[in-house]
Amino acid sequence: MELLRVTELDVGIGQRSLLHNLNFVIEPGQCWVLLGPNGVGKTTLLHTIAGLCPAQGGSLWLEGHALARMPRRVVAQRLGLLPQVSKDNFPSTVLETALTGRHPHLSRWQAEGPDDEQLARSALAQMDLQDYADRLCQTLSGGERRRLALATLLVQAPALLLLDEPSNHLDLRHQIAVLQHLRGLADSGKHGLLLSLHDINLAARYCDHALLLFTGGNWLAGPAKELFTNDNLSRLYGHPITATQTTTGQQVFMPL
Repeated sequence: MELLRVTELDVGIGQRSLLHNLNFVIEPGQCWVLLGPNGVGKTTLLHTIAGLCPAQGGSLWLEGHALARMPRRVVAQRLGLLPQVSKDNFPSTVLETALTGRHPHLSRWQAEGPDDEQLARSALAQMDLQDYADRLCQTLSGGERRRLALATLLVQAPALLLLDEPSNHLDLRHQIAVLQHLRGLADSGKHGLLLSLHDINLAARYCDHALLLFTGGNWLAGPAKELFTNDNLSRLYGHPITATQTTTGQQVFMPL
């Protein structure tokens, strides 16, 4: 079953066109990476897929249904977005914030129950925040707040996860732990992921499909192993990049 089908999608901001005639499909078990230079439209594309920005043309299909015609509450049960920046406008604890991920699954006046709290505490533990439940969000570091945003998305439990720079602000240990966990969600066969990254080597390590967004609105989509070539990546970033191998045989990409 397809989680997401993007058909002839045109994406832009105001009068500025960013992408034209974009086509790709995300299926359960796939982890897609979104790569491109700053300002090429990665965030705008994620927000357009999430229904937060209007498309300039084309169509989006979520699990076979036209996304534009689906009730927003239903969309939020099946699709979740991790934004680049999380804002805390009101004082709240880490646990209270994580529990907001359950809101799409509750009726209008329904309060969170013990099962919801258990899900939230489990997600916090998965993001190494099990001892932070009673901390105020305003006391967290940038990396801790990023992991809380990820935990909140896990509590939401969507089938399709859109993640805008999920490793942003994270130290090396947590970058690897978070991306391994996200890869595990795809490997379960229950989820599909589309995440933007700036690290080509992390993308090559954890993602099996890629969407390359070039300056000028051109794009390439397909299996990462096919698209991650010296020519494609050098063109993508406007800088020479070459593949080499480590002493353990792992392929890595290096700027020249």
